[in-house]
Amino acid sequence: MKASVYHLQINVTTPSAIHFYKELLQYFEYRIIDEDEEYLGMTNGTVDFWIMKTEEKHQIKKFHRKDPGLNHIAFKVEKKEEVDKFTKEFLAKRKIKTLYNTPKAFPEYTKDYYAVFFEDPERIKLEIVYK
Repeated sequence: MKASVYHLQINVTTPSAIHFYKELLQYFEYRIIDEDEEYLGMTNGTVDFWIMKTEEKHQIKKFHRKDPGLNHIAFKVEKKEEVDKFTKEFLAKRKIKTLYNTPKAFPEYTKDYYAVFFEDPERIKLEIVYK
């Protein structure tokens, strides 16, 4: 039996984090399925993202990628130049700092691996990769 990822839900604490994902996903040509002040659903026709504002009672523990669970989410692009373009057009424009002195090549992963890493407003690590 084959399966693929259908949707992901990311819980956030602020409306600004919802707005961040709206801009990020629109940059990658995702379209809005549904939205209001406390959630956002977007799709590219294959994978859906649901960004949900977490209830206050669940906002006690902050996310850290080294804890058990999710480490990061990677978005694959078709050309190496698109990683650099995203870095300039999206990250630099919003003054979002990159991690690990990226963008750069990671030959230890695969021969053509080239990526930029950064964090969302909740400190979830995100990656834009060409390989």
